[in-house]
Parts: sequence; C-alpha cells; structure tokens
Amino acid sequence: MSEHTPSIADLRKSYERAELNEDASHADPLLQFDQWLKEAITAQVPEPNAMTVATVGSNLRPSTRVVLIKGFDAEGIVWFTNYASRKGQELAGNPYAALQFHWVELERVVRIEGLVEKVSDEESDAYFHSRPLDSRIGAWASPQSEVISGRGVLIANAAKFGAKFLLQPPRPPHWGGYRLKPDNWQFWQGRKSRLHDRLRYTQQADGLWLRERLAP
Repeated sequence: MSEHTPSIADLRKSYERAELNEDASHADPLLQFDQWLKEAITAQVPEPNAMTVATVGSNLRPSTRVVLIKGFDAEGIVWFTNYASRKGQELAGNPYAALQFHWVELERVVRIEGLVEKVSDEESDAYFHSRPLDSRIGAWASPQSEVISGRGVLIANAAKFGAKFLLQPPRPPHWGGYRLKPDNWQFWQGRKSRLHDRLRYTQQADGLWLRERLAP
C-alpha cells in the first residue's frame, strides 16, 4: 500500500444532512418509503431504484445481489428476474428475503424483510412486454447463474432467439416477478457523532404497525 493511501480503518464521514424522528415520520412505513424514494429520485442520486436482495440457501449460506424495484404498493415490493437463478432457487426453498436501499448522497438506508411470492402471470406478462426488445431477447439468451464457457454463448443465444422470435418474443416460462410482503421495515438516517436515527416498524397481529426507535 502506498504511504499516501489512507487505511480503510481511518476513513471517516460526518453525517449531517437530515434527521428522522417519530414526530416527523409517517405512521405507515409504506408512506415513509414512498417519501424517501421520491426524494432520492428528485435528488438525482445514482440509480435510486437499485436495491440489494438477500436470500438464504438450503446450506444456510446467505447471498446478495442488486436488482431494480419495479413497483410497490400496500401488497408489497416487486421486482422481476429469472426464476431459475440462484435467488430463484433459494426463494423456492426458503421464501423469506431481505431488501436494502442505500442512498449514499442522502445518508439514508431502508431495510425491508418479509415473505416473498411470485406475482401473477398477467402481471409478469404486462411488465415483460413493456421492456425494450433487446431486454426481452436477453431474458431468453441468459441462463442466469449457470456456468458458461464465455460471452460468445450469450451473443450466440441472443442471435438465435432474435431470429426465432423477431419482434415478438413471448415471456419465457422461467422469467417473471416476485413480490416481497413486508412485515418489518427499518429506516436509517445518518447523524453527527455516530448518533444516527433508526426507526423500526413491525407489523402487529391486527395489521397495524408498531414504530420504535432503535439505538444505532
């Protein structure tokens, strides 16, 4: 390591952009998420719709990957992917997952946990057919998470399926949406002196949300 390169242990940042408190936050976590996501989009942070998805395999080893949120409402958080991928296989065996949004420029993190289920075929079809043509062909061309000999496999597959389907590729049977139904949310706002704001929302038996402050 160069003598001019600082140690990662010495990297420091003072978080001073905003605050998060019980009086100024929404009682419903979905409304709080909607507000923060809109603020991230308005602030033009890089890829505000990017979220990390964490799953656990049958060997109890967790794995993460970044995907893009494609919708959310009272029913849950939606994204689309290859059902045969590692995350798809892990969700088939253990249908619980965790999501995380990290908007660095706003010094904010949102964590969401809950049960995951596939969206309806109609919902997957509607989104698939709204995608650009090359993305629709790509869904056929990539055997996601499988070992391949090189990039040439993807190029050849794309050419093959492009010639087969032309401008109207159907949705592959192995591709579609997932919806995570939250039962636990956490909102983290960076604050000075590492005394960060951290609110947790836990769904109660009656469907209402318990909002609590956690120590950072």
